[in-house]
Amino acid sequence: MIRATMSRAAAIMFALAGLASFLVAPLAGAATLAQEDAASQPVSIPHGNGLPVVVRPALFFNHLESFDENAGTFEATVDLRLTWIDPRLRYPAKEALRGYKEYRVSAAEREIAKIWTPTIRHVNRVGDPTFSERRLRIFPNGMVEIIDRITATYKTPVETSRFPFDRQSLEIVMVVQEDTVETVDMNFTSDDVGFSRISKKAELDGWSTGLVSLKRELVNGWNGDRYAKIVASLAVNRMLGNSIATIFIPLFASLLIPFLATWMNRAQDDEFDVDAFELGNVIIGGLFAVIALSFTFSSSFPALSAGDNTVTRLLGLNYVALAFGTIITVVFYRYKLPARWFGVYVQEQAFLFLSWAFPILFIATGLAFVFVSAA
Repeated sequence: MIRATMSRAAAIMFALAGLASFLVAPLAGAATLAQEDAASQPVSIPHGNGLPVVVRPALFFNHLESFDENAGTFEATVDLRLTWIDPRLRYPAKEALRGYKEYRVSAAEREIAKIWTPTIRHVNRVGDPTFSERRLRIFPNGMVEIIDRITATYKTPVETSRFPFDRQSLEIVMVVQEDTVETVDMNFTSDDVGFSRISKKAELDGWSTGLVSLKRELVNGWNGDRYAKIVASLAVNRMLGNSIATIFIPLFASLLIPFLATWMNRAQDDEFDVDAFELGNVIIGGLFAVIALSFTFSSSFPALSAGDNTVTRLLGLNYVALAFGTIITVVFYRYKLPARWFGVYVQEQAFLFLSWAFPILFIATGLAFVFVSAA
């Protein structure tokens, strides 16, 4: 009898266990699905301190790989720091041994996936970064700091009007996506300006580096929407050495060619020592030399040939000087018009005057072009 009672109790317990597992399994599955759905959903914007959430960007230039002024692009490795306050992430200060909780690389990516982060687009970046690595710090007061080390190529405007004394700005443009300025804003403080600088070890061939500046702007969107924009600019100044040797010496040397057509001749009575044909060949040779220089500059420095600058002005001055030398050759050497119209003495004095006034005027104009761009 006792044995039968025990068998009945065991059967009842087995049935209860099966019923419990039947009821608990769906509940556990539902809980798992709920957790997965929560993880897949984006984290909401932290509005505990009100809106907008102010994101503070700062940019540190670690290394400058290259700067192609003809293409208007540069490649650099930068540290982009973004900081903001999320009150939901506050914790007791005693939990942070170093004053903050820090996560690196893969651990940082896992933690970043759990919190809200601003969606910021690099407007002028060309293609995807060749390298990207993030670090996350969370402070007891809820301040979040993400530093993203990025190696990428960026498009930047190039201004050549003051070449070769020009200063260029290597710009990185950041714009908040999806959230208007009323929800997410970007601004910076003196601490962000202090962080934004270039490494002392960073160098750029042919350029000297200057300061990094931050500028806040707004981008207009649909239906009057506005989006926060920050432009980080690194100032670089051109070094003169290569430009003088490869550009300005040939330009001023070619400017001497039409002068030689004047200096090589001499007026005696109503005749000239050298025939107009021979000096005309000098002018034609100078024309081909200037055309060759123009072609060389346009193919090697497309950015210079596209606008108004010292090089294009000096090339224009060369053409004007050749035209003036051609006029002297035709008027004085070929047809001797001053002698026919005003007499031999007037021709001699006019030629003597032009022999020095012509070179002085054009050389002074060329130097003025250079000094104006240097001012």
